[in-house]
Formats: sequence, C-alpha cells, structure tokens
Amino acid sequence: MGLTADPAFTTTSFVVIDFEATTPKGHPAQPIEVAALALRHRHGDWEETGRSTSLICPPAFAPVTPLTTAQSGLTAEQFKHAPTPAVALGALDARFATGRRYLLVAQHAATEAGLIHRQREHCPNLARLNFIDTIPLAKHLIPGLPDYRLDTLLTHFAIPMPPDRHRALADVEVTAQVFFRLIAAADHDPQLSDLAALEKVAGRTAKSNLPAQGGLFDLETPSNPSYQPEP
Repeated sequence: MGLTADPAFTTTSFVVIDFEATTPKGHPAQPIEVAALALRHRHGDWEETGRSTSLICPPAFAPVTPLTTAQSGLTAEQFKHAPTPAVALGALDARFATGRRYLLVAQHAATEAGLIHRQREHCPNLARLNFIDTIPLAKHLIPGLPDYRLDTLLTHFAIPMPPDRHRALADVEVTAQVFFRLIAAADHDPQLSDLAALEKVAGRTAKSNLPAQGGLFDLETPSNPSYQPEP
C-alpha cells in the first residue's frame, strides 16, 4: 500500500499556504499578503476544496518599500484600504471547521510558521496546525539538486514560472504543483508508505503545539493537533 492509499492521508486536507512580508529593521517580518489553497486526495487525484487570498495592511513601522515593490510588484498605494492582520487572518481562520484533519504545506515552512505564530492571537486555529515542508521532502526524494529553492524545483519539474512570482496566490499555486509531484514520487518510496512516515521526513510542528520548555528547540514531532478545523 502506497502513501496515497493510507486512510490517514486521504482523510487529511492539505492547505498550501504562503505569505508575502516586509522585513523592517529591528522587527520580525510582518505579513502583507496571504494565500491558502485547500486540497484533498480522492479517488487517485487531487481535488481543490477551497482557496483564499488577501492583502494585509502592514503596521506603520513596516511600510511597503521600493524593495518590496521590486520583488512582488505590490505598492504602498494598494494597501490604503487593505484589511488589518486581525481582519484578514481572522477571516482565514474562520474557514477552518472543527473535526477535520489538516496539515499545512509550505516551501521553507519555518518562514510561514514564524509569521503565523507571531500573529496567533488573530488566527488561533491556524496556529495549531502542523506543516509539511516541501524542502526536506524534496531533499529526500530528489537528492543531488544544486539547491532546493522554489525556482529550482519549478525548473526540475518543468513547471512554468508564473508571471506574478512572489505574489502569495501565484506562489501557493506553483508550490501545490511541486507538492503534487513530490507526493507522486513518494507513492513509490517504501520509506514513505503512510502519512506518519511523510510527517517524520518532512513534518514541522507548529510552535503553538510545542511544550513550553521546548521553545529553544526545533522539534519535528509529526503529530496533528487534536483540534483540526476545515477551510
């Protein structure tokens, strides 16, 4: 039985998530855009079950800079009427419902995990969800690449580069394409025969699920949180 035949895998919603952020001097990164794409693997194929995207108004100490504009195309003008983090992340958080099993999926999940944890008062459900990180999964399945950046993986899998690369929704969509190909490869890997094995290789525990005394350690306990909402 391969990974995608595991009942735990087929009953899990995988939510690919990406943030764009500003990085003000002397402060942690501040989110300015978020996108999420919810997916289930059913009957041998992937099915989209929901998506969400929103700009997020940055705080005054973390304005959109020319560097941010050069990378993402986002300008300060676009944020004049953008929702606050409380509104934008609260709306996303409300799309998760009790009783469903979720895992977040991200490219370099430490970045997304850190942003979510710092905003956890606005998205407590989201903050309790663990991650699958595409980087360690790709390292396990396709060793020997020069690096494991998203652009490198897109090239490796011949996935077209989106014209709006570095916008949250575009990055979520291509990360999902990378994830699909990695899972297809994992289905033939005897070391990744079920969801627990996948989490052991590529899982990252949400900081909100770590024991308080473990805050200095980067644990990779792959268990899902007991409260697992649905978008």
